[in-house]
Amino acid sequence: MADSEICGWARHSEIEHQYHDDEWGRLRTDDHTLFEFLILESAQAGLSWRTVLNKREGYRHHYCNFDPHKVAQFGEKEIEAMLADAGVIRNRAKIEASINNSRIFLEISAEFSGFANYIWSFMDTKTIVTNPKTMADIPAETELSKQIAKDLKKRGIRFFGSTIVYAYLQATGFVNDHLITCPQFESCTQN
Repeated sequence: MADSEICGWARHSEIEHQYHDDEWGRLRTDDHTLFEFLILESAQAGLSWRTVLNKREGYRHHYCNFDPHKVAQFGEKEIEAMLADAGVIRNRAKIEASINNSRIFLEISAEFSGFANYIWSFMDTKTIVTNPKTMADIPAETELSKQIAKDLKKRGIRFFGSTIVYAYLQATGFVNDHLITCPQFESCTQN
């Protein structure tokens, strides 16, 4: 299959290629994975996704394998350890926001009996399949992502605007934005 037939964003590095083929767009509804992507997507703000993927293991280590209960208890000691480690994005504001966001994630998860149920409450429990023909057909944000971002901001989530929310929905499979010619399109449509 020619490169023009697959999602072009994921073909710049092996790590992006593997992530695209194995994870991106595959529906994930468990709180563990949804929390992981909340942390990773908010870390991406202003950076490339490849940068985040390259630091994913560092995040896995520092964020206790993405356990929101443990992260919610983090204090200055954990913040300083992350600021000293090039294995994560060393941005104090993003690190502090991630701790705050973990607490709010837990509140939302408890309120809705799972974070996926919170997301579904905006979507009538149906995955959105956009059927893009080209990369230009894929938006950076949508009315849905604006609505979710607005609600999350009201709840106190930081570094998670509408563009990041849309990337989150794509990453976790609530939205399937694989090109219709992409080999992964069909398998992600059947989530």
